[in-house]
Amino acid sequence: MRQVLARAIGGVAVIGLIAGAAACNSDSSSDTTSGSNCGYKLAFFGALTGSAANLGVNIEQGFELAVQQYNTKKGSDCITVQKFDSQGDPAVAPGVARQLVTDKKILGVVGPPFSGESEAADPIFEAAGIPTITPSATRVSLAANGWKVFHRAVANDDAQGPAAANYIKDTLKATKVFVADDQSAYGAGLADVVKKTLGSAVVGTDKTEADGKQTDFSATVQKVVSSGATVMFYGGYYQNGGLIRKQLTAANWKGTLVGGDGMKDPGLAKAAGNAAAEGTIVTCPCSPPEKAGGTFVTDYKAKWNVDAGTYSDVAFDAANIYLAGLDAGNNTPEKMNTYLTTVDYKGIANEYKFTSTGELDPSLIKVWTFKFDASGVEIADQEVKTS
Repeated sequence: MRQVLARAIGGVAVIGLIAGAAACNSDSSSDTTSGSNCGYKLAFFGALTGSAANLGVNIEQGFELAVQQYNTKKGSDCITVQKFDSQGDPAVAPGVARQLVTDKKILGVVGPPFSGESEAADPIFEAAGIPTITPSATRVSLAANGWKVFHRAVANDDAQGPAAANYIKDTLKATKVFVADDQSAYGAGLADVVKKTLGSAVVGTDKTEADGKQTDFSATVQKVVSSGATVMFYGGYYQNGGLIRKQLTAANWKGTLVGGDGMKDPGLAKAAGNAAAEGTIVTCPCSPPEKAGGTFVTDYKAKWNVDAGTYSDVAFDAANIYLAGLDAGNNTPEKMNTYLTTVDYKGIANEYKFTSTGELDPSLIKVWTFKFDASGVEIADQEVKTS
């Protein structure tokens, strides 16, 4: 991930492939419709730098691969990729979103990946009428704001939270669970659902600071040890999760750390150390990326020289949903948004249909668990029931 992250560093990045209608009109491809589809842009909006940048980079690279493959088929750099680095920070996101909406050639956005930045940026996208497909923002309340441009390509925390709790009860057989979160929109929301589902099995709770703002978790660790819990659930991201796991191990706590998709990243094992991270369980409203269909797995590795990461495949599908819409003649944000209300797209990670509030159709929801092994890699464990 260090090599991946290094490519991404650059603050607020607005990076594009140089493309335009003139290039497409000179296309010698047999696809006679390509010229009319050219000169437009798709945008990635999310963390390319910052404490949780790995998750944003995974998503951006899946998105960019889809556009590159589309352009290859069209015979030119027909669709321009635009990248907007929010740093995953709700304080930074609005300014970056306002920059994005000034570009009238952008037909749609893949992102934002995180719930907090979504709360901050999505009102700006809504006012501008630019459709968004988030591959990973899971806070339930995002779909309750009446945003017509909002679409979520994965299950929300009302599915992921009960799945994590069910795993804790049914697989880990835990009767004493400690629950903590980082007070972010994502972390607190997920932890609240887990607490509600586990009920009386929760023997203690705590709050931490967000990623990058705290390194000493000794107070939380002491509370976990004193509670007698055999499982700790943490709502937050991989950097904090790894440091908490490291400090729990140093305190000789023998229990299991469980977290959500924000902790599903090799960065957790890097922060904890592989030995401490081993056995940590993370949930994700996604399938294992190595199970993605078509040639995605090999194509991604060939393009980026790393394996596909968390939500890379979902972002690939999200970009292709837009591109299929463009091929169907939806060449304005308004038309694209209307198209998304009726889309039924079968991708390499899942099938996608959206409800009237932008949620993924309930029949298409899935949640998996992943377990960190001794080498610090998350290995697919099992698909978990969500109710």
